[in-house]
Amino acid sequence: MLDLAAAFIALTTLFTYLNYRLIRLPPAIGVMIGALLLSLLAYGLSALGYPVLELEIQEMIRRIDFSDILMTWFLPALLFAGALHVNLDDLRSYKWPITFLATGGVLIATFVVAGLAHYTFALFGWQVSFIYCLLFGALISPTDPIAVMGILKSSGAPKPLQTTIVGESLFNDGTAVVMFSILLGVLMIGHTPTIGEVSLLFLKEAIGGIVFGLLLGYVVYLLLSKVNEFQPSVMLTLALVFGGASLAAKLHVSAPIVMVVAGLIIGNHGRHHAMSEESRRYVDGFWVLIDEILNALLFALIGLELLVLPFTWLHVVAAILLGGAVLLARVLTVGPGIILIRQLKSVQLQVAPGTVRILSWGGLRGGVSVALALALPLGPERDLLLTLTYIVVLVSILVQGLTIGPLVKSLYGSNPVEAEEAH
Repeated sequence: MLDLAAAFIALTTLFTYLNYRLIRLPPAIGVMIGALLLSLLAYGLSALGYPVLELEIQEMIRRIDFSDILMTWFLPALLFAGALHVNLDDLRSYKWPITFLATGGVLIATFVVAGLAHYTFALFGWQVSFIYCLLFGALISPTDPIAVMGILKSSGAPKPLQTTIVGESLFNDGTAVVMFSILLGVLMIGHTPTIGEVSLLFLKEAIGGIVFGLLLGYVVYLLLSKVNEFQPSVMLTLALVFGGASLAAKLHVSAPIVMVVAGLIIGNHGRHHAMSEESRRYVDGFWVLIDEILNALLFALIGLELLVLPFTWLHVVAAILLGGAVLLARVLTVGPGIILIRQLKSVQLQVAPGTVRILSWGGLRGGVSVALALALPLGPERDLLLTLTYIVVLVSILVQGLTIGPLVKSLYGSNPVEAEEAH
């Protein structure tokens, strides 16, 4: 296991270095492109009669449990790191668009994508029951703007738009995972549960996650207030993330929601009232570094997964159509919601011009979708949905991720302050 970890970290470091020196793309996207190029090189060598590289990479990837690693280790840390640097006052100011996108938006997108996927599967002659279409809608609904956030900041996106995207990304993963878990439970028990049963499960996962996150965050906040050195402060946050995620799994509450709530508490109250200046600097620096490292590892893994997924050109065409369906669902979700919110006097100044276009095009899909697809029960439906999900995620990151920056600049130029004042 240690040899596997060492090889994967070394490979990811190589991709990171090459991107920094040669490609100069946003870090996460650059690393993924490096991994994709290596996958294509392995394919080419195998076609020429030299399959060693392809076999070695396939063996390495098969030994990595993508779903378990992402949901147990990567996602809690990434969500905590993201929440740690979010201003709670800003989040409150933009609560309406964030709440809508992270809850109602996920639910609407799930059913819209499921309906479009049902017809797409039939078009290609694939017999897929509607429950699997709903599962596909749920797993592909969460946006993953990890790669796009740096682009938005450097491209001049207004602060309200940045805060909305960050807030949505922090909470919609939890909502989507809860939705997926409910639908997966329906599949496993073989009959449709009552509204009461679904509501109870949602309350336990979502509301339970909020309560446990508040409790966990407050306990660690109290512990942080009793120490002045940076070493125990960093260790306490590390224990909060991985210990808290493990406890959340045992309590059957949403670990993503727990981490977001706890991160907001530590990042706001903990940073200002329970840490010395030195501790703040080290805690912030530590989690920024962890965030960058895990992002690089995650996107490298996505790029290398190409070698272990069997697919044909038929899958590629179907995935492109489904990608269009996902984008359409995003527009149908964001457009009416933002237009409605814009009419409310209390939030009118929080919605910048071009918000619908940026939120729609900036709704990248990422590793969470692939991890949830891997969690489906074994069978032909899982193989099909996993392959299609992977291609949709890949195209989303490459196409939308590389064009969102120019779109932002075309709307706001290089001075976001002027754009906000004009509004």
